[in-house]
Amino acid sequence: NKMHLKRSLTISYASLFFAGHYSSPSTTKFVSSFALLPISTRFSSATASSSKHGPAPLPMRSSYSPGSAGVADPHKFLEDVLSKESLSWVDTQNTACLSALGDPTKTQDYERILTALDSKDKIPHLSQMGVDGDGGDEYYYNFWQDDTHVQGIWRRTSLESYKSENPQWTTVLDLDALAPPNTDTASTWVWHGSTPLHEKGPQGLTKRPDRALIALSPGGSDADITREINLETEQFLSAEEGGFELLTAAKTSASYRTRDELLIGTEFEGEEDTMTDSGYPRVIKSWKRGTPLSSATTIYEGLKSDIAAAQYAYEDRGYKHEFRMRQVTFYTSHYEYRSLNKLDTSE
Repeated sequence: NKMHLKRSLTISYASLFFAGHYSSPSTTKFVSSFALLPISTRFSSATASSSKHGPAPLPMRSSYSPGSAGVADPHKFLEDVLSKESLSWVDTQNTACLSALGDPTKTQDYERILTALDSKDKIPHLSQMGVDGDGGDEYYYNFWQDDTHVQGIWRRTSLESYKSENPQWTTVLDLDALAPPNTDTASTWVWHGSTPLHEKGPQGLTKRPDRALIALSPGGSDADITREINLETEQFLSAEEGGFELLTAAKTSASYRTRDELLIGTEFEGEEDTMTDSGYPRVIKSWKRGTPLSSATTIYEGLKSDIAAAQYAYEDRGYKHEFRMRQVTFYTSHYEYRSLNKLDTSE
């Protein structure tokens, strides 16, 4: 959630994220893992005196530009985002911005926006999961955050209940109740979404899914873990129980091809060049249930210069579709499509 506060100075902000700390909309403390970088000559001159405005931030403009011959990048150390030097630099930038502009959490705008975000009167956004061919109600899922559920809950209801004045929700996953990440830089889990298992049911309809992949980020970074959940028991499935499970945080894309096969791109341990130069999955593999990830077989590769590559499949009204994608630039992607209805996906 972004706030744009009017100030007497014309200030532009660039935010630089460092994994390790996360603050939900309901948290009133400043997020120390973001460096707010003022880009303004007027701001720079206003903060020239550290005695008045606190520590001055590092200059954003320098003689360096990509490709400059003989000029070292003064911010290259920031590539190691969790190093002591990088985090110290973040603290310096935050202190300078707070000294110059004040704490945004103390403003009326912040309180007004926070009240709206925590309001119980928000309209819950729904995602339909399947149509039960046996005539039962399909489920509608919603991810919800408020002042009580700070990290959020993933819940479901029926359409009839949703349309009533007092919808009845069943909580499937409570992020605040999960054990915290076992890292030194994160204390909470951040929701990165769900990928349900779509299968063909009676009458050619897509039946209500009983499995889903859940992506959770430690602290809110791009990297996340992947766990499979049984939607009927509302419990995670461990690897020992035959579930798909990736417990080491990485930039990952994963989707079901079938009940017992995932299409997955991630940082495969012990292998080189499985990620793009941008740090996202380049190699996509087929991973079968009950086998170690190391046994997964490569089925698609993007280029090292791509931003990312992905492959995913899904069922829709009795038809199975599969896509391959190469994100070539920020604005350009290349797609390939095939129908899986008459194909052996082991090919």
